[in-house]
Amino acid sequence: MAATRLQPELKNLAYRYSHLKDHLISFKRITGKYPVYKETLTDEDKRNRRPNLIYPIGDMLFAHIWGEGTQETRYYVIEPRLNEEEKRGYNVVLELVLERSVMEESPASDEEFTDLIEEILRDSVVIKGKSRSGIGSILNRFVKFNRKIEVTRETYEKFRYRLNRDIIGMGPIEPLMRDKYFEDVHVINRQITYGVHKFFGMVRTNVKWDSDEEYERYLKSLGERLGKPISDAHPIIDARLPDGSRLNLIYSDDVSYRGSSFTIRKSKDVPISVTQLIKWGTLTPTLAGYLWLSLENDMSLIVAGETASGKTTTLNAILPFIHHDAKIYTVEDTPEVIPPHNAWQQMVTRESEEGKGGVTMFDLLKAALRSRPNYIIVGEVRGAEGLIAFQAMQTGHPTMFTFHAATVESLIQRLSSDPINVPLAFMGNCNIALFQNYIKGKGVRRVTSIHEIEGFSKQFNGVVTREVFEYDYVEDKIIFKGFANSYILEEKIAEKMGLPDRRQIYNILEERARILERMVQERIFDYYEVNDLLKSYRINGIEGLPFSIY
Repeated sequence: MAATRLQPELKNLAYRYSHLKDHLISFKRITGKYPVYKETLTDEDKRNRRPNLIYPIGDMLFAHIWGEGTQETRYYVIEPRLNEEEKRGYNVVLELVLERSVMEESPASDEEFTDLIEEILRDSVVIKGKSRSGIGSILNRFVKFNRKIEVTRETYEKFRYRLNRDIIGMGPIEPLMRDKYFEDVHVINRQITYGVHKFFGMVRTNVKWDSDEEYERYLKSLGERLGKPISDAHPIIDARLPDGSRLNLIYSDDVSYRGSSFTIRKSKDVPISVTQLIKWGTLTPTLAGYLWLSLENDMSLIVAGETASGKTTTLNAILPFIHHDAKIYTVEDTPEVIPPHNAWQQMVTRESEEGKGGVTMFDLLKAALRSRPNYIIVGEVRGAEGLIAFQAMQTGHPTMFTFHAATVESLIQRLSSDPINVPLAFMGNCNIALFQNYIKGKGVRRVTSIHEIEGFSKQFNGVVTREVFEYDYVEDKIIFKGFANSYILEEKIAEKMGLPDRRQIYNILEERARILERMVQERIFDYYEVNDLLKSYRINGIEGLPFSIY
């Protein structure tokens, strides 16, 4: 995907934004091509293995994805840049803004903070003169007089962007945080930053810090903003950012050998819906219908997979399948689970200070057993809380959690070993294990198998499982192997639903799959709209749907 001439819309944008024009000129000089401009990315772009495209990410910002002629896909942040003269002026303005902001009443929101910065900036800067052209370089000199700076309109806009980026936002990584297609940010050191793009996987970005001193100030400031100061004595931070994103920071060259590093797993304000996952091919309507029946009938479920396989995304997507009147109890280190239920009790762990006041997942899970929830959802099981989760299942509390394991064999082995130590006899308390993985060769996430857990067998001296869904890596298909052969559907759910003929459960499964398929055809992808339709179907049956399924 490339262009030899600038598209009209990209040409107009380059006329408005000199930093975009400079990037395009430089890129054309090196590669002989121009990128293709897209307002939004589509599934067609996702399938492109040699991308060369630009899209907007807001407030004078653009992202350029380039995968042609390189061993790794590159991600270029295109943002206003300050030349050396502008940097000197910006530092003066920054001092004035910080000096004034101390004397102002503390803003109650980011919006109020933005307004305050705008007000102080207007009082600190005089806009005088124009650049030679709308997107040309700045020719005016900075003149400090009466504690004000004289700049052009273009430089004024650069200052406003940088002040908001550095004071309210996340500094150099702010564009990555704003990009809705960016999932994770991985800062290896001050000069190397990678990230996970929703469409193009792992990409190397051009984000960096100019000096070791600037990078160290940034990391210390980040820790202070979160109320968790970092030092050589306390080099690790695991915290939640104000927007709900998850931060893990490792400070000090002694601990992080290539330099201080950090990772941010971005949160999603609104979860991705199950119909969207079906459209993407992560799961099929039949598989989703199977999960619908399972969660509606109080089955316990483990969502397992490797890092960045989309476990939490899938967990959130299927939560609307739980009855809308259910009481949900969530237990997490960092809040990521967002059920759409009104009766939702959200619990978060707390680190201890000087060995006191800490609240662990183990503590919260024990408390959950006294709260009589219909479902207990644990963000991620890593330690002794796993045994409590299985004990909760044993006492009749359906439970869901995510877990790092790629196969059912590794799942059982890890759960039954230190530090979790779930007895093999307890494994049957969990009904279903779903495995999801990132298929590197195809650049997609897929549910690769679903295993039903029947329980521990003395005869076979092990845990008996049954695979009901299997992924075909060659054909990129999810195959339902459990038709007329599902232990959970026939022995658990059909019995609970009181079906006179247990094989009728497959007709019900087919109806649920058809409903989900029709939602996709009708382009019903909003998480809460999907939830409302599921609720309407529970109350009114097929008549409660806005479409026919036949």
